Amino acid sequence: MLPYGRQNVTEDDIDAVAAALRSDWLTTGPRVELFESDLERIAGAPCVSVTNGTAALHTAYAAAGVGPGDEVITTPMTFYATAGTASMLGATVVFADVEEDTVNLDPIAAGAAVTARTKVIAAVDYAGHPAEYDELRKVADSADAVLLADAAHAIGSTYKGRPVGTLADLTTYSFFPTKNLTTGEGGAVASTDSGLLERARVFRTVGLVRDKEKLRRQDEGPWFHEVHEFGLNYRLPDVLAALGSSQLRRLGAFKARRVALAARYDELLADVDGLRLPTTREYVDPMRHLYPVRVLGGRRREVFERLRAAGIGVQVNYIPAYWHPVYEDLGYKRGMCPNAEAFYAEEISLPLFYDLTDADQDRVVDTLRTVLES
Repeated sequence: MLPYGRQNVTEDDIDAVAAALRSDWLTTGPRVELFESDLERIAGAPCVSVTNGTAALHTAYAAAGVGPGDEVITTPMTFYATAGTASMLGATVVFADVEEDTVNLDPIAAGAAVTARTKVIAAVDYAGHPAEYDELRKVADSADAVLLADAAHAIGSTYKGRPVGTLADLTTYSFFPTKNLTTGEGGAVASTDSGLLERARVFRTVGLVRDKEKLRRQDEGPWFHEVHEFGLNYRLPDVLAALGSSQLRRLGAFKARRVALAARYDELLADVDGLRLPTTREYVDPMRHLYPVRVLGGRRREVFERLRAAGIGVQVNYIPAYWHPVYEDLGYKRGMCPNAEAFYAEEISLPLFYDLTDADQDRVVDTLRTVLES
């Protein structure tokens, strides 16, 4: 089965992990600091590493002070965690519809959803294409809300010449194996706001405060620490950070290959009837995590199943978040975001990863053509 996504791990990556295993530090050591410094050069903002992308979202919402009584506006066209981590902190999630073409959070819909309780507006860079952050910034500022970018798909992407990581108050990343680079499991939170970043750092470190000047009792001894707010152990181990730093050295190559493969799909599928290809706005330079196509005419399930039967590992990204029973049981109803639901009904993600060969891609295209033409 040709997968829809797959990691690329080299001998250099293995050597980096082996060196960490042979060191005195398996976790919370110098390789974590190095990885965060390496990430900052890509993100354009200081970073705090965490154990996975879901932890990054949970940490970012906690840093923003999200809690009971607050509302978080977000898109339904995302993995459940973008909403679920806000709900776990006690917030009410308000789903706003997406733009019809990019499938990113629609700034107009987000603006219409704002209330006096809006605490965070959380966009998702679907498939690696950044959301409309200049417009979303206006909405967030008018609501006195924190703007959050879920960039799980988008490390390496830019918007109007600015890197993802500098576009929102808080940005979260995921380094799952199918993403643009991997640490096995892992994630990060980036912010140019030192206060937000420090809150994220403390939250991911079980809430521990060691800075003597911040302690309420400053004369207990050098071992002393305090917990001022609840936190969790979301610390990324040195072993995984070592893999991340090694992977980051190839991020340019990863992006070049993904860009080339996406362009090749654009060319090879341009004349295929019954198919709609993804949009790329002229001021966006995306590093595509996904290549999502829309299968028209009500044939999505048929095409999906026939491609899988032919050994093409396509995927669907995503089920609208409020369709999950955890939100249905809270009273959320289908039909509330028509653009997102229309996209879901037609979407299939074609294989896209660094090691995908031209021959593999030709096989995907030929099989898809055959299915659609029959």
